[in-house]
Amino acid sequence: MKDICCIGHVTLDKIITPKKTTYMNGGTSFYFAYAINQLPRKVSFQLITSTSEEDACAVSRMQKRGIDAINHISKHTVIFENKYGEDMNNRTQRVLDKAEPFTIEMVKDVEAKVFHLGTLLSDDFPNEVVEYLANKGKLSIDVQGYLREVRNKVVYPVDWKDKLRILQCTEILKVNEHEMEVVSGLKDPHEAAKCLASWGVHEVIITLGSYGSLIYAGDKFYEIPAYEPKKVVDATGCGDTYSTGYLYTRALGADYDEAGRFAAAMCTIKLEHHGAFSGTIEDVYKIIK
Repeated sequence: MKDICCIGHVTLDKIITPKKTTYMNGGTSFYFAYAINQLPRKVSFQLITSTSEEDACAVSRMQKRGIDAINHISKHTVIFENKYGEDMNNRTQRVLDKAEPFTIEMVKDVEAKVFHLGTLLSDDFPNEVVEYLANKGKLSIDVQGYLREVRNKVVYPVDWKDKLRILQCTEILKVNEHEMEVVSGLKDPHEAAKCLASWGVHEVIITLGSYGSLIYAGDKFYEIPAYEPKKVVDATGCGDTYSTGYLYTRALGADYDEAGRFAAAMCTIKLEHHGAFSGTIEDVYKIIK
């Protein structure tokens, strides 16, 4: 039995800027797996993912780094295309290819205390798969993918159609300020957190960028500061890094405040570098102090 199992597609991301086109792997499962692999092996971890045969080398590289990863071969790998103009804040996003959704067959042999679902698109996890996992262990969900629908390769924002059904079996939910508003219909983070909790979530995490994050659990709020980075290099995968730090420390028995601060410090280190989190636990504690 693993402490944490992350389930999600490893992607191939095509990044187009006016100067060059770059291909790199990504996705929640990618950033989560590499980040937790940097921390002491006090928490057992497994990754369940899916790529095409051609892109399975991304998972092989993980395995060579000591990550316990199982890859289910799909016809396609999820390919996101992110196109930037001269202003890097302006981005158009398309999905050039999609992997098949996860099935009960793919997860039936997995045993874990916590299952973290790294959704990238709204149809990654059929409801029956989510409910099946919730009966095996605690369910942690990053909501981002539930709010993305692909039509003719273009990504459109959507509301989460079956949210009430899934949230009632969700232990931990992570949203950012935009996702919080879409799912709850509320702009105030405190009110939104209470609303999400009323739908069944035990631990609500709302990340608020440079304003830090808010955790609502056991009818109590925990205000988590953001630690200012020396420089901002790459924000991709920051939310996934937060989830890693939070779930890792919670698995070790940390309280909500301690887990939130650890997660926030991991994000600061991630922001300062390209790619997945590559710091150490000493680096994290240095930032907290």
